[in-house]
Amino acid sequence: MNTHLSLIWSARLLAIALAAGSAAAQADDSAGVQAVAPAASAPKKLPRTAGEPVAVAIYEFRSSVGELAARGSTDMFITALMHNGGFRVVERSQLEQGLMQEKQLNAQGLTTGTVAQKQLRGAQYIFEGTISEANAAESERSGGIGLAGVTVTGDKSHDTIAIDVRIVDAATGDILDAVTLRRSVKSDGASVSGVGNFLRAAMERRGVNSTYVPDVDVAQQRKQSLDKALRGMIEDAVAQLASRF
Repeated sequence: MNTHLSLIWSARLLAIALAAGSAAAQADDSAGVQAVAPAASAPKKLPRTAGEPVAVAIYEFRSSVGELAARGSTDMFITALMHNGGFRVVERSQLEQGLMQEKQLNAQGLTTGTVAQKQLRGAQYIFEGTISEANAAESERSGGIGLAGVTVTGDKSHDTIAIDVRIVDAATGDILDAVTLRRSVKSDGASVSGVGNFLRAAMERRGVNSTYVPDVDVAQQRKQSLDKALRGMIEDAVAQLASRF
């Protein structure tokens, strides 16, 4: 009977511990990824052919943030440029993996059509992008409380990541303008420990056998998605780039 009662108490306290850890670590996604407004500057209007999308190329983003791969960031940027509607994106980052191979096959007479004889469209501007971790663990907070052998702790921190996109004149190589965006990415965590000690003490005071009371430690860590923050920054950067033309 005492063993059965011990297990019931253990299950109840475990549920309480899990709820406490989850509540302490809960954070809203929209609040976790926040924009840090860049310094205001008047956009420079760059020349373009009236009535036509601006022909642009991007080779590959550079990334100094290990969790954000350059290849995936480049694909995000190309997708955002296409969705904007103001740009004609010409392929450059994957030429050797697809387009040039197809042209070579056609030049050798292995495929139908005349794609080998046609020139690639030239880009009027080249976009060069860099992802940087402006400040890792820019701010941190932590705290804890202990009561009757149970300890509950929590912590919060946020990092700042940034992207820079330069606009290069494809004809002259001149860097004509640049766009910089920063965002704060929050993370938080919580832990509960010492539940078994509390339960054993309470049961012993009631004269209940506490031999089979387990120790319970619960920890939860949550970090907002860097991919989500990056995609949002890229979409904002593309909107700013579009305003330059």
